[in-house]
Amino acid sequence: MLLKIAAAAVLSLPLCAQMDLSGEYGPRFHEDQPERIPGPALGDYLGLPITDEARAYAEAWDASRMTLPEHECMVHVSPYISRGPGPIRIWQEKDPETQEVVAIKLYHGTYQQTRTIWMDGRPHPSESARHTWMGFSTGKWEGDILTVSTTHIKQGWIRRNGVPESDRATMIDHLIRRGDILTHVTILTDPVYLTEPLIKTQNFVLDSHLQVNWIWPCESVVEVATRAKGAVPHVLPGTNPAMQEFRDHYRLPEIAQRGGADTMYPEFRSKLEKK
Repeated sequence: MLLKIAAAAVLSLPLCAQMDLSGEYGPRFHEDQPERIPGPALGDYLGLPITDEARAYAEAWDASRMTLPEHECMVHVSPYISRGPGPIRIWQEKDPETQEVVAIKLYHGTYQQTRTIWMDGRPHPSESARHTWMGFSTGKWEGDILTVSTTHIKQGWIRRNGVPESDRATMIDHLIRRGDILTHVTILTDPVYLTEPLIKTQNFVLDSHLQVNWIWPCESVVEVATRAKGAVPHVLPGTNPAMQEFRDHYRLPEIAQRGGADTMYPEFRSKLEKK
């Protein structure tokens, strides 16, 4: 009888996480290195399932916009921040009474952002609730994989050459640990600027002796003193010289350079052969 009671008690306990993600991780940049470190070329939209609206926004973008005080310290939003140069720290927050995991926290060295992944089953807030850089995230374990659903993300960017991400975007991401390797998979859905989900991955390596500066100091200053008040750097439609420069440098047809969902797939090669 005692064995039956003990077995019933064990079965009634909530399932525990199959993998402990806690630790400090340094990023690896072997994936998409030119995009993530030096930055993508202006006009490079290859392989992005962008809408016409996203393309128009990006083609009017001027990099000097980042010298505006309100943009100088603009934080990377959660769908993009893991692709930044900073390390990440992951830990669990537990209920002091039950010791159940209430949340999993991710601290990004890039822009000093803390992302909370709620693990206690709470619902997402209403659509009109406050949007933040990291958004509102809930997680669940699927075997050894932590699957996270994120909503309420501020407007940001998909690529640092002007390709935007709207504040209606949502994200599903998967955190997968194999030994000291942490793989982060993001699946971004944006009804405004994407015609289908955009999937990206990035890897981190556990480092128990991570010697980095976890502080990201940023203070807005006036960089262009002669700029008129209220002026926003931009390029008028159809006049951005960077579009032609990028195509000429890599000898690309315009149909490829402008991106779109079909440029993501091998079948696009046959379309190029007809040009």
